Amino acid sequence: MFSIIQAAGWPIWPLIACSVVALALIIERFLSLKTAKIVPPRLVDEAVAVSRVSVPTPDVVTQLEQNSALGEVLASGLRALNADPRCGETELRASMEHTGRAVAHRLERYLSALGTIASAAPLLGLLGTVIGMIEIFGSQAPGGTTGGNPAQLAHGISIALYNTAFGLIVAIPALIFWRYFRARVDEYLLHLELASERFARHLASLRR
Repeated sequence: MFSIIQAAGWPIWPLIACSVVALALIIERFLSLKTAKIVPPRLVDEAVAVSRVSVPTPDVVTQLEQNSALGEVLASGLRALNADPRCGETELRASMEHTGRAVAHRLERYLSALGTIASAAPLLGLLGTVIGMIEIFGSQAPGGTTGGNPAQLAHGISIALYNTAFGLIVAIPALIFWRYFRARVDEYLLHLELASERFARHLASLRR
């Protein structure tokens, strides 16, 4: 592996840095976007059951808030109702939407960086290819002869090919995982929206 890096020349180092960052982001997103941390099953049913008769105590609301991202959104509605028992459904929805926007921003964290790596890695590989081509042309002897320096010619070809290949090796998985996480986040956001809509109607019914 080290011999390949040596043959690829200095342009491969930015690609190696991109690959390390992309791998770290992918692992972090896999750990952060677990279903249990975002939208645990039956959490809405449990929150509705707990608040069916009256608004839960602040301790219960805090426990719900720390449960997951969905729990954080639901707890914001309960806090609004605890703060003002006469608040209307519009105020409840506004409070939950505000928290939902913060949660959505947190779910989308690092996705733009992963997408940037997926877009930039082929360009970095192309940069290495161009540098390799410059090495190839530089290996040609002046005066129009084609003898040149074989070692320098081989070095230029290796720079061009290795960087092109490594740029694609970094970009393709980064793009695949970026699209996967993007779809996963969109699914979570839809679930959060539907759950908060249902819970807002439930909280509005408590006021009647």
